[in-house]
Amino acid sequence: MSRNAFGRLCHILQNQGRAKDTKHVTLLSIVVHHKKNGIIKYDFIQSARTVSKHFHIVLNVILGLHPLLLAKPLSVSADNNCPRWKWFEGCLGALDDTYIDVRVPAEDRAHYRTHKGSISVNVLGMCDRDMRFIYVLSRWKGSTADNRVLRDAISRSKDLKIPRGNYYLVDNGYSNGEGFLSPYRGVHYHLKEWESGRNAP
Repeated sequence: MSRNAFGRLCHILQNQGRAKDTKHVTLLSIVVHHKKNGIIKYDFIQSARTVSKHFHIVLNVILGLHPLLLAKPLSVSADNNCPRWKWFEGCLGALDDTYIDVRVPAEDRAHYRTHKGSISVNVLGMCDRDMRFIYVLSRWKGSTADNRVLRDAISRSKDLKIPRGNYYLVDNGYSNGEGFLSPYRGVHYHLKEWESGRNAP
C-alpha cells in the first residue's frame, strides 16, 4: 500500500468510521507491512491482547465502511450516447479475478500456488463503468479456478444480485450464462484495430 493510499484510508477511518483513537489507525501497519502481533506489541509498547483488540476494532470499522467504499451498480440505459457503452444496454459493469500474494505456512503452499507459481489468493472483483468496485470476494486459494470462485459468489444470494435483464462483462475464463456475457471464443481482439478514427473504443 502506498503512503498516499494509507493516508487516505486513515482519513476515512477518522472522519467516516469514527476511529478517533490514533492507536487504532496506527495499528493498520499490521496489514500494510505484514507485521506480526509480537512485533507490533514492541513497536507500540502494548500487550499482545491490546494489540489484538485494537486490530479487531479497526477491522470492524473498515467492514462498516462497506456502503462508502463499494458503489451501487447502474445499468447502461437504452438512450446512452457514450460510444463505449451504448452497445451494452443492460450492462452493469465488468468482473474478473486477480491474484494477491500472501504468506502461508509451508504445508499449505500447494493449495495457494497459482498456475504461474506464485503463492496467492484468488480475488473476484466487480467494477462499474467508472471503475468503482461493486463487489469483492477474497476467500479462495490461488489454485481455485475462476469459474468456481464466481459460482461461490452467485450462491451467496444476499451478496451478489444480478437483476433479470442485466449482466456483467467477463473474459474468456468464464462461460456465457444468465447475467454474464463473455467474448466470442476463437476471435482475437486487437486494440490496434480500435486505436484511431471512428473505431476508437
